[in-house]
Amino acid sequence: MISINNLSFHFGSRTLYEDASLHIKPKDKIGLIGLNGTGKSTLLRVLVGEYKPDSGSIQMSKDTTIGFLNQDLLSYDTHESILSVAMQAFERALEVQKEIDEVLHQMDTNYEDSLVEKLAKLQDEFDALDGYNMQTKAEEILEGLGFTTEELQRPLKTFSGGWRMRVMLAKILLQKPSLLLLDEPTNHLDLPSIKWLENYLEGYEGAVIIVSHDREFLDKTTNMTVEVAQQKLNIYAGNYSFYLEEKELRNEIQKGAFENQQAAIRQTERFIERFKAKATKAKQAQSRMKALERMDRIEDVASDAPKVNFKFQFSVEPGRHILRLEHMSKKYGDKIIFRDTNVNIERGDKIALIGANGKGKSTLMRIVAGTEPVDGKRQLGHNVIMAFYAQHQLESLTVENEILQELTEAGSKRNEMELRTILGSFLFTGDQVFKKIKVLSGGEKSRVALAKTLISEANFLLLDEPTNHLDMQSVNILIQALDQYEGTFVVISHDRYFVENVANKIWYIEDYQLKEYPGTYHEFEQFQESREKEAKKNAALNPVKTVAKTEVKPKPEVKPNNYQQLQNDLKKANKQLQEVEKKVQELEEELAAYEAKLAEPEVYGNVSSLTDYTLKFEKTKKELDAKNTEWEKVAEQVENLESQLKG
Repeated sequence: MISINNLSFHFGSRTLYEDASLHIKPKDKIGLIGLNGTGKSTLLRVLVGEYKPDSGSIQMSKDTTIGFLNQDLLSYDTHESILSVAMQAFERALEVQKEIDEVLHQMDTNYEDSLVEKLAKLQDEFDALDGYNMQTKAEEILEGLGFTTEELQRPLKTFSGGWRMRVMLAKILLQKPSLLLLDEPTNHLDLPSIKWLENYLEGYEGAVIIVSHDREFLDKTTNMTVEVAQQKLNIYAGNYSFYLEEKELRNEIQKGAFENQQAAIRQTERFIERFKAKATKAKQAQSRMKALERMDRIEDVASDAPKVNFKFQFSVEPGRHILRLEHMSKKYGDKIIFRDTNVNIERGDKIALIGANGKGKSTLMRIVAGTEPVDGKRQLGHNVIMAFYAQHQLESLTVENEILQELTEAGSKRNEMELRTILGSFLFTGDQVFKKIKVLSGGEKSRVALAKTLISEANFLLLDEPTNHLDMQSVNILIQALDQYEGTFVVISHDRYFVENVANKIWYIEDYQLKEYPGTYHEFEQFQESREKEAKKNAALNPVKTVAKTEVKPKPEVKPNNYQQLQNDLKKANKQLQEVEKKVQELEEELAAYEAKLAEPEVYGNVSSLTDYTLKFEKTKKELDAKNTEWEKVAEQVENLESQLKG
């Protein structure tokens, strides 16, 4: 479908890619990973033509369509409803619908056969475009991404950036491009929406390339991993977990080869040093020197997994009870958040608060912090010192400060060497500690704010979405830091890998109550699955009798509905059916021929031939599937017309 060959791309004097290659097949689900700044998002922009490569080529089949979800879409603004914005995906169907409305308006006073024929053609095209179902599809995807039915008619302008991004994602999914490019699609999604998107992408018929720092999401949605490293695109034939295992194996092999080569180099250098001055051995020494110069050097394996090792300092030890909230109630106007619920946090609790957005997670965090008024009794424990991290903490950083200065002024009483060690754990090394806050990226500011929170003498931490804007390395650093932290914390996160590795209790909000599961996230998921199975079982044993509602899709009527017109339509439909049947037969024969070719030893033993015939096979299969679908629609049309004639 798409072939990237010997791609080279530079930003000024900085090289992102040098002779990089990648072949994207029609059903590939690719996770594009790599350290921040290696060029993942740049590659996506090269694919859509926003950036031009310095050298190399990108070959794309003519029928390839691309949908690109990126942060730039946040700037789109309109007073149209989010349902209308999402339905812009059906561009041609909406045009046909408008033309049908115009013809029907004309037919109020004009009954010419030419108008009837035009209407019939437009109806056929509208039906072929699945126009009668486009609103239902749009509603289904928007609601899957977390919007309520009532919100579908609200203007896009009234939603925050994160929710607007969901609308743009819905629009791209409805377009069903042959290649989906998703740049951090989970950044603005809560856990139920992430799971919905995983299920959707699992059944997606086209190819997908995903840039994401959510390893659980990558595991569920990809079957191939491409790592951007050392200016190349390194391919691994599996999901993220497979990549980790395979990379470790490759690193072991590379490390062994590097060490062997280094030993050989040292031995050769000793030979040269020893014999270069001796006339009898000088020629040999010179020859070995040239061999060393020509040698392709194997690089050592660079560690991309920094270790966190710093001691947390508490000036006081808290009591057993960290916080208690009794008979807590909270509402905004008529909207109830909590009703007569209790909260109890004990020393040593590592709590993850999870669930859908809008349920009251951040509200609860502010109530726990004491910054949100609430009905009920709130009691903070003895000697509890609290620190609260949230995204707005980034705004409280002093932008003119250097990173090291910012941590020094945090009042932790640590010396410069200790602070440099901590900053090194958070990926700020050498002179980077002297960078000003104002020039840092969102992810870098998050790391500084997290470091400030963790070096405080707080024995109780509140962390609201701490993994937002963090890459995988930084998430692993935070996991290690919290693992070493001996205090108590509550964290809000939609990153399942992170939650699984830091929490020993799970909080969730249900029926306006805060509920607790005493275990890991994985155990909580199993608990939830068993609850859902039990609920389904009970529903099956005690079915509720309901009157089924049949939704009738309005279809423009043909005026006038004469017998001759129906006969003409049936004749055309039968002719079309014969043509489609003939094409289906041809494609089936063609597919069988390619299948036979792929079984021949001279083909599957030759990489070039195998790739060529595989691509032809996949393309033909896709055409056959499309023709079979077309046949079903035409056959249904014939049946309907025959029924009308008999009626």
